[in-house]
Amino acid sequence: MSTTRQPPPGDLGPEPDGAGPPSATDDDTSETPTSATVTPEGRVRTLALSSASGVVPLARDFTRQALYDWGWLPASTADRRAAAEDVLLVVSELVTNACLHAEGPEGLRVSCATKVLRLEVTDRGPGQPEPRNPHRAGRPGGHGMFIVQRLCLDWGVVRAPDGTGKTVWAELAAPG
Repeated sequence: MSTTRQPPPGDLGPEPDGAGPPSATDDDTSETPTSATVTPEGRVRTLALSSASGVVPLARDFTRQALYDWGWLPASTADRRAAAEDVLLVVSELVTNACLHAEGPEGLRVSCATKVLRLEVTDRGPGQPEPRNPHRAGRPGGHGMFIVQRLCLDWGVVRAPDGTGKTVWAELAAPG
C-alpha cells in the first residue's frame, strides 16, 4: 500500500465529459447531480457532493446502488458480502476525511473494471491524508486512513493541477 504512486484520477478509463470534480448533469429528477458512464474498460458513476447535505450517507447509498447495478449485491456468498461492505466502509472513510480535514468533498467517482473497483473523492483542501503512525487501536478517532490502507489494494493522492484541492483514490479487488 502506497501513497507515492500517483496515477491520474480515473485511470481505469476515460473521464466522463468534463474532467475534474464530478459535477455531472442531472439524468433524473433527484436533487443531487449524478451520472453513469459505461466505458470499454468498465463502468463509472459520479456524484456531486459540494452542495449536498448528509454527504456520508448520501455517498454510501449512491455507492450501494452502483454495487447493486453492477451485480456485487445482493451478495451470493460471505466473501462477496464482505467485499461490498469493505467498499462501503472505504467510501465512508474517504468522504468523512474530506468533511473533517479538507473543507468538504466536492465529488465522488466510483468506477468498476473487471478486477478492480476504484473510489475517488475530490476536495478543495490543502492537506495530505496519511495513516496515523503509530496506529493506536484503543484510541478514538484517527483510524480512517489506517482502515483504507488495510482494506485496499492501493491508495493515493493526486493534487489538482491548479494547486487547490486533490483527489484521494482507493482501489479494492472485485469479488471473484
